[in-house]
Amino acid sequence: MEYYGFMIDMDGTVYKGGNLIKGAVEFIDYLKEVGIPFVFLTNNSSRNRSFYYSKLKKMGFDVLEKNVLTSNIATIRYVKDNYSGKKVFPIASEDVTEEISDSGITLSEKDPDIVYLTFDKTITYNKLNEAYHHILAGAKLVATHPDDVCPTENSYDVDIGPFIRLFESLGGVKAEVVGKPNLLMLEMAAKEMNVSKDHVVMVGDRLYTDIKMAFDARTPSILVLSGETSKNDLENSDIKPTYVVDSVKDIPKLLESLK
Repeated sequence: MEYYGFMIDMDGTVYKGGNLIKGAVEFIDYLKEVGIPFVFLTNNSSRNRSFYYSKLKKMGFDVLEKNVLTSNIATIRYVKDNYSGKKVFPIASEDVTEEISDSGITLSEKDPDIVYLTFDKTITYNKLNEAYHHILAGAKLVATHPDDVCPTENSYDVDIGPFIRLFESLGGVKAEVVGKPNLLMLEMAAKEMNVSKDHVVMVGDRLYTDIKMAFDARTPSILVLSGETSKNDLENSDIKPTYVVDSVKDIPKLLESLK
């Protein structure tokens, strides 16, 4: 396995909901000790980047805010690169809406060019209905990520995926989805680390987002069984990781064995 930098999923990989996964802090300390750059990647767009940075710090991770790349940050960059000057109608929490606005993107409730869909835990019928009418009027649908569910400490919550399908079905549109497994996230992460996108490793617990992104990019991946994916899921999937470990605590030993 040839690598220059690590992309690390968060929920289900280094923590689950509010619970730290054993050995996760030591794993990051190991990467820092041996000089391997890393970026935390999360599809979760329910909060802004500062929230996830603070969460990691409170859990004991020695990280900087620039070590965190959320699907919302990636989507902001995608919209600015591809739809410069266009107005967006955000379906987002207050702090995520502020993050979008602070980036320089113009928000509009009346005549947006884009319906900007995030994992919005403050979602209401009015938001959904307004977005639906904007799509009928010609607005594009851009979503931060495709996940159907979001892990909690003991179960899973409804995520953004069902809402993407709702708008696609009702509006007759196809969403532009930015987060994992879109290779844009991999390319942005590689750029953040200043390493080649051909030699980054993805560490995550989901086959259809984390591992699929690496699989499609033909880069190495490490599946951890501490989150969503079970051994049975892996056996029945066409998406195969390069390595499988029980959790991130096992990765330093794996890397040492590959030297």
